[in-house]
Amino acid sequence: MTKWEELDQNVRTWIMEAGKTIRESFKEELNIKTKSNRNDLVTNMDEATERYFIEKIRGTYKDHNILGEEGFGDELKELSGVTWIIDPIDGTMNFVHQQRNFAISIGVYENQVGVLGYIYDVVHDELYHAYRGSGAYMNDVKLPKLSDVPVEDSVIALNAQWMTTNKRIDPAVLAPLVQKVRGTRSYGSAAIEMAYIAAGRLDAYISMRLAPWDFAAGKILIEEVGGVVTDLEGKELDPLNKSSLFVGKPGLHETIMTDYLKR
Repeated sequence: MTKWEELDQNVRTWIMEAGKTIRESFKEELNIKTKSNRNDLVTNMDEATERYFIEKIRGTYKDHNILGEEGFGDELKELSGVTWIIDPIDGTMNFVHQQRNFAISIGVYENQVGVLGYIYDVVHDELYHAYRGSGAYMNDVKLPKLSDVPVEDSVIALNAQWMTTNKRIDPAVLAPLVQKVRGTRSYGSAAIEMAYIAAGRLDAYISMRLAPWDFAAGKILIEEVGGVVTDLEGKELDPLNKSSLFVGKPGLHETIMTDYLKR
């Protein structure tokens, strides 16, 4: 039987150690490579951080599965038992160009259910964490339940590329929503944007295609404060496959889905 409280403490310790190593790397020259295209970056720190977590997990929880962005974990066809879903540095482009607005993101699932979620904003030293059924926290401060907000008063996270010609969505679908809301923001890190919704700093977030390690931790956090996490069709996310993502405060999620996305 999994000792979740002990596991929680281990993860927090490992995340803090990894964050310290990443901060210390700022003064070093990065080895930067590309993956699917020239804007899809990976650095030696992404790879080293994922290897660090895998070493810790393998040494402590030998029967657990690991799904990691950089491919050093397991090849999984289903979620069974305890699975760690890891993004060692979510927002690598920000890490490379800005040295801010990136995060370590870890979701721990049992079968299909998210149990523990962690998003660590390394530069600001903000650890957002949640234990299923026990609420969500930013460091030691418990985050309040989210409340509905009118569309016209909302601030949503949306990458500008979805408002131009692209392969995922007709920009005309999103244009009325963008014109209606109070403002839009883009931080370049799905983990940061989801953490900000959990903390009430943003009201909704829309993205066309994200991987499980992008949303696994954030989903747990947001649901613990009463937010709603689905794909753009309102369906439950599959923690093993890429998906569109629509996250919102309660009420606001339903309004945007009904009045804008399902037109």
